[in-house]
Amino acid sequence: MAKVREGTEEVEKCPECGSKHLVRDYERGELICEDCGLVLDDQFIDQGPEWRAFDVEQGEKRARTGAPMTYTIHDKGLSTEISWKNKDSYGKSIPTRNRAQLYRLRKWQRRIRVSNATERNLAFALSELDRMASAMGLPRNVRETAAMIYRKAVNKNLIRGRSIEGVVAASLYAACRQCGVPRTLDEVANSSRVGRKEIGRTYRFMTRELKLKLMPTKPQDYVQRFCSELKLSGEVQSKAAEILKDASEKELTSGRGPTGVAAAAIYISSILCNERRTQREVADVAGVTEVTIRNRYKELTEKLGIEIQL
Repeated sequence: MAKVREGTEEVEKCPECGSKHLVRDYERGELICEDCGLVLDDQFIDQGPEWRAFDVEQGEKRARTGAPMTYTIHDKGLSTEISWKNKDSYGKSIPTRNRAQLYRLRKWQRRIRVSNATERNLAFALSELDRMASAMGLPRNVRETAAMIYRKAVNKNLIRGRSIEGVVAASLYAACRQCGVPRTLDEVANSSRVGRKEIGRTYRFMTRELKLKLMPTKPQDYVQRFCSELKLSGEVQSKAAEILKDASEKELTSGRGPTGVAAAAIYISSILCNERRTQREVADVAGVTEVTIRNRYKELTEKLGIEIQL
């Protein structure tokens, strides 16, 4: 197809007759010369009009696409749903004589969405995953990653002999670590219906079988969340990060639980910045005992030479 430039615009020309009268047939997806009938393009994309929308509701009404594909729904959100409202696409009420047929269609739609045992397993597991993620306040990217890990486990037949809840909890824990949103095993266990020991066992098995490359969590990863829950200022958070940096340089964090070290650093920085929190308060937020905080606190103050007036 030849193109000529007139002024500042580029105009399409028919290579057969040189005519500029080209018609876009959106029904057939073709670009046709109006004079000689030559089909210039048979896979023409309908770019569509750019409809203006002044609010969210208006934008949704004028949108011509559905929701994006998601791995957190067993059918990836691609199947249709028959709304529970007895109204048609124009918003008019459906006549009473047709409602029995609509109820029957709705019932069969629900049935055929889950066609086999694998889909039934996924439907239950992903709803459980969504429940746990909501209880823990996890973002969308963590949910999607957890759903992907669970689907890989199903494809490799790792579910056999294990509880669905255990595998879901382990997937969620792995996704948290992969996305840099660390949560402790205790936090995952509190939102799940299975114990900490089973989640840990299943997690180790899945990381080995699926070859998940996950770095160990660091105390620095927990500082921001713990400070936020304790309602501490940014100054305390920065001071705690400095303490942890010095501690890691002197290898005081290796072999210690990251939550305990992070809690001790926050406790020390809260005293130094005159925003004192008790060991009990910090321990409750971090999910460790007061004894752990005391031990880590003594180590950090002695080895880093921090003087604290109690």
